[in-house]
Amino acid sequence: MGLNGEFMKKRVTKAIFPVAGLGTRFLPATKSIPKEIMTLVDRPLIQYAIDEARAAGIKEFIFVTSRGKSALEDYFDHSPELETALRKKGKEDLLQALKTTNMDSGAIAYLRQHRPLGLGHAVWCARRLLADEPFAVILPDDVIAAETPCLQQMVEAHAETGGNMVAAMEVPSDKASAYGILDIKEDMGSVVSVKGMVEKPPMGKQPSNLAVIGRYILTPNIMNNLHRIKTGAGGEVQLTDAIAQEIEVSGNVYGFRFRGQRFDCGSKAGFLQATVAFGLAREELRDEFSQYLDEMMATQNAAQ
Repeated sequence: MGLNGEFMKKRVTKAIFPVAGLGTRFLPATKSIPKEIMTLVDRPLIQYAIDEARAAGIKEFIFVTSRGKSALEDYFDHSPELETALRKKGKEDLLQALKTTNMDSGAIAYLRQHRPLGLGHAVWCARRLLADEPFAVILPDDVIAAETPCLQQMVEAHAETGGNMVAAMEVPSDKASAYGILDIKEDMGSVVSVKGMVEKPPMGKQPSNLAVIGRYILTPNIMNNLHRIKTGAGGEVQLTDAIAQEIEVSGNVYGFRFRGQRFDCGSKAGFLQATVAFGLAREELRDEFSQYLDEMMATQNAAQ
């Protein structure tokens, strides 16, 4: 595997979180609550993304937001009244849980995407907060259960490859048309070098079954590409188009087969599946919740 010396010594310490979407698939709940604040068990989606980023060594968090996201900003602020009340009641365990939601002053920045022009445009909005260094992009809709957090796995692999890296997972052939699919140049196991990306290929026309999901490590040149790109599919600026340009110019794009289970929490079915999986993973909930699920399934089977 060739090394990309240009970025080898530059650690990935900044991450962009595109959270400007309206969350229309979860209306009416998202009329007043940002989708990213909706909870899996007792933690909002955005907390899972932040925890994953922290584990990967991210120090600066850049949120690209829109109108109606003030609850998202408030979530990461300190709450002195609540902390004082918990302290007086001796609820140290809850105080510790709150600490994971607090961000140090200056560690988090909020930018507005004033027009819904797509993921590529949302990433481009953060250009002035990035120096000449690689950066991560995390889509909170994709929640990944893994022993080693997905972005941490990618950062470790990126230290060897440099360049641009996208998280990827195998999908069934009949599902490939719903994803961006990688055209593989060389398969090296957990890492593949990429010679092309096909966005939502027609059934049976996909170049592989390796689909891109919402984790990226990108070089600064991606911002230059996004600046030049005109709107593409759906009238939006597509991040995949900017990555595809890097394949043509530099050939430094890699796919990474992460170890873990991904849940699409941008869909209702995926959100429910994640709720069950994360609920069963909690030791204090597992027995009672599992018993309930068993009883519910037994009742359904009896009714049939």
